[in-house]
Amino acid sequence: MTSDVCYRLDETALILAVRLTPKSSRDAVQGVSRLSDGRFVAVARVNALPAEGAANKALCVLLAKTFKVPKSAVTVVSGHTSRLKQVRVEGDPAVLSETIAAWPDIT
Repeated sequence: MTSDVCYRLDETALILAVRLTPKSSRDAVQGVSRLSDGRFVAVARVNALPAEGAANKALCVLLAKTFKVPKSAVTVVSGHTSRLKQVRVEGDPAVLSETIAAWPDIT
C-alpha cells in the first residue's frame, strides 16, 4: 500500500501530509492520493469555510476523531492558508500509522 509515504514519524507523533477541500458537503477523510508531482497526501474534506481558520479547525477535529485522540493532540504545523498542509498528530506513532494503513488508495 502506498499510504506509508503520506506521513512521517517522530518519537511521539505522526506528521501527516493532507490535501484539504473546504466547503464540502460533509467532513471525511477519503483516503490517500498521489499529487501530480508524485507526492502522496491524505485527502480530507470539511464542511467549514476557509475563512478565519475555520477549515483548519474543522480538519483538526476530523483528524482527532479519525485517530481517536484528543482535539488538543492535532495541530496544523504548516500550510495554514494552503490546501496542502502538514498536520501533527500526537500519540503512539505505530498505532496512528495503523489507522492510515486502513485508508483506501484513491488516484
